[in-house]
Amino acid sequence: MPSILLVDDQPELLDAYCLMFTAEGYGVCGSHNGVEALEQALRQPPDLIITDWMMPLMGGGELCRQIRAHPALAHIPILVLTAMPPSPPEPVQWDDCLIKPVPAALLLATAKRWCPP
Repeated sequence: MPSILLVDDQPELLDAYCLMFTAEGYGVCGSHNGVEALEQALRQPPDLIITDWMMPLMGGGELCRQIRAHPALAHIPILVLTAMPPSPPEPVQWDDCLIKPVPAALLLATAKRWCPP
């Protein structure tokens, strides 16, 4: 079963994403910020990371940089979900980006492209 690490500081969105991806047959783990997400990814590397951009403690940009810098995690695709489009650093540290609010069908289709169930 493919696994997704979902990262969002809004509990209601995180819960909704978890339910949606679980119903599609994914193993799902949720984190509320980049610090938790990085710890979780190091404990159990997922097949896909879907992260918010603006979060406390460690935002999505720094999470992407940390993931890409770690040899055991650098290969994992990262999908950024954000209300405000990030201005890309050089080089871009994520694989795809969707602007919130994201229709559920688009989010699922994009996730399936990076990590088929």
